Amino acid sequence: MAVGSYGCSEAIKDGRVPVEGIDLRLVEVQPIIAAFRRMVRNLEFDICELAPTTYVVARFAGVPITALPIFVSRRFHHSGLLVRPDSGIGEPKDLEGKRLGVRAYSVTTGVWTRGILMNEYGVDNDAITWFVDDEEHVQSLRLPDNVQPVPEGMSLADMLAQGRLDGGFGARAGIGRKGAPTSGWEAKASEPPPYRELFEDAPRLEAEWYRRTGIYPVHGCIVVKTALLEEHPFLARSLFEAFEEAKTLWLDRLRTDGPAAPDHGKYADILPLVVDDPLPNGLDANRATLEALVTYAWQQGLIPERPPIEALFLDPR
Repeated sequence: MAVGSYGCSEAIKDGRVPVEGIDLRLVEVQPIIAAFRRMVRNLEFDICELAPTTYVVARFAGVPITALPIFVSRRFHHSGLLVRPDSGIGEPKDLEGKRLGVRAYSVTTGVWTRGILMNEYGVDNDAITWFVDDEEHVQSLRLPDNVQPVPEGMSLADMLAQGRLDGGFGARAGIGRKGAPTSGWEAKASEPPPYRELFEDAPRLEAEWYRRTGIYPVHGCIVVKTALLEEHPFLARSLFEAFEEAKTLWLDRLRTDGPAAPDHGKYADILPLVVDDPLPNGLDANRATLEALVTYAWQQGLIPERPPIEALFLDPR
């Protein structure tokens, strides 16, 4: 199994919580995004964390993997889209006709933010030219006509600095790194960029949107080779129960001891908004979120239709 190091996965990775019925061999991949690519291209792992948009695209491409509704990472997405101060972009509709950058078009961060812009603010995504400087994880994906690669030898960060882009995603989704996922990539993503956020009051907007829609964007989900689930039907439930137990141990520490793992601070800040559980698992708890993600992927030309979420996620409960 390849999964990132989070508070909610810590007890599985250090052996405190076993996965019943299997001997688990953990493979460390840095950054974990590199494991996504290896999984959908070469099926290198039996169990793997995967970006949910990558998973949905991979399923339509025929990759024999199945996702469980176990989510190890989340965040809201009114923040993270940066614009140059001289771009003439003051509100979302101003993005139309502009040139923006994202690491790859199917990056889940980009899908969530574009979906919000389209469905909440009426932005015509087809009127934006998107530039990418990395490959899509699923190589067979055919991109919309308004997606272009950066010129050879350039990066999104270079283009934005030179004024050849009007804006772009920060950190790992855009200008905080260069090229394909490699060791050391994450360190560069922490550098603060010299641009402003499109939504300068993002936390307020995110909270209002969540309370109104119930959508709480997911990132890493757990996928398993479909053949393994068919051969060993107990595996889905064993994984689900192990991740739930590990999450409970983490939440107990988060509530009593405060931040201790790298992502504790993020979820401690968000606990007042999401109340009891900052990482809910299962289909029922995530129906609005998953239906929104599938809809956004379909609207953005990443998948040809909108299947029911039960056709994509195996709920072991």
